[in-house]
Amino acid sequence: MAERVQCEFFLIRYVPDVVKGEFANIGVLLREAGRADSAVVRFTRDWARVKCMDADADIGLLEALEGEIGARLRTVGKDAPGIKPVMEILEDTLANSVQMTEVRACLAESLPAEIEQLMKMYVEPLKVKTERKRTGRAAIAGAMRTEFERAGVWGLMRKRIAASLYTRSGDPMKIDCGYRPNGVIRMFQAVSLEGDVEAAKGLAYSAPQLMEGVQRVESARLELTAIVEPLRAVSDTEDEAMERYRFGVEAMERQEIRVVTLNDLARVAETARVELRV
Repeated sequence: MAERVQCEFFLIRYVPDVVKGEFANIGVLLREAGRADSAVVRFTRDWARVKCMDADADIGLLEALEGEIGARLRTVGKDAPGIKPVMEILEDTLANSVQMTEVRACLAESLPAEIEQLMKMYVEPLKVKTERKRTGRAAIAGAMRTEFERAGVWGLMRKRIAASLYTRSGDPMKIDCGYRPNGVIRMFQAVSLEGDVEAAKGLAYSAPQLMEGVQRVESARLELTAIVEPLRAVSDTEDEAMERYRFGVEAMERQEIRVVTLNDLARVAETARVELRV
């Protein structure tokens, strides 16, 4: 039997009202005992409990916080002062709304296996057997995140990128994620073509302004990729649905948006891994 590794972990909590003291665990930070440079962080993907406690919670900001903490942890050396860099992020970002518990000890077979177990024990809500399967854009976005996580690059990517940074003030569009290898910026957007094609038309409409804005602001070329369902997902339905699907794909491709299906996600994630040298 493999020798277990002595580890330490912290729970990360969302505390909407400090006076009431109510909280929801949203993540775990795990490290080998005495090795600050080994620390890894994982946040929940299910924000239902947070929304139940605080309907106005900024979920996008909380999701981005995971990436910020991960980036800060990667700059920490073996002799770094513990979790101080992480605490600074929490204090600067959301004051007392996000807190970290005192350190707790555990024995782990490996860090990846242990953080999965800790997430199940302390963070993720119990799943009922009748849980409804996610469909449409939510399913595509979830699959996209899963593949980028498997490739080890999700924490290195920008999330919920505001189009207004490159188009004009007031533009509400958010691009799901992206990264910059060398002189190009790659952005990825989940677009469902199962129901209607409004999302595809909206992305196609915004693409020229986004590309021009990225060139102007970042001095880089934008490669915009839409992730869609494979055609067979709608092939068993009426002809009108298939026509809408093809219309949506063609509308995006006319604006130089690269369209790939869920079947291509593993390849896209592997490219990101190579380009980000993970």
